[in-house]
Amino acid sequence: MKRYKCVTMGGTFDVLHLGHVDLLRKSFEIGSYVVIGLTSDEFAKYRLKKNLRNTFETRLKNLKTLILNQIRSTSFEITKLEEEFGPLMFSEYIDCLVVSSETSTKGEKINKIRSEKGLLPIDIIIVKMRLAEDGLPISSTRIKAKEIDPEGRILDLKK
Repeated sequence: MKRYKCVTMGGTFDVLHLGHVDLLRKSFEIGSYVVIGLTSDEFAKYRLKKNLRNTFETRLKNLKTLILNQIRSTSFEITKLEEEFGPLMFSEYIDCLVVSSETSTKGEKINKIRSEKGLLPIDIIIVKMRLAEDGLPISSTRIKAKEIDPEGRILDLKK
């Protein structure tokens, strides 16, 4: 697989799970440096209509801990996202975007906007959604609803 100077990805990272780990592993596998956009509380709540469990500060701390302990890299930075596409998406600094299959259309939008601004397109790498035991995608929403745990195991609430 091709190596990139600077890979970017973004998300809310409210309740970390195996799907997040997959996206992060791919980003660090192909990128010398990774820039992660972490949605602000306001953007997540009011624009994305997400019901957050954790504050920005907690999500930032948890994400850094996951990267340092599981990915074992220090070649990254985390920026606060106040809008759908952070300002770095429109710089020549970024040469690749990693997205999940669920958010893959964002890459097309970004390259369209980059083209309109006279910038070169960036490569889009799509990571398949990690599936839970029931064959449905692992997501923070499902974890918060107590359907599954962060590893995708079905929770038996009847016990």
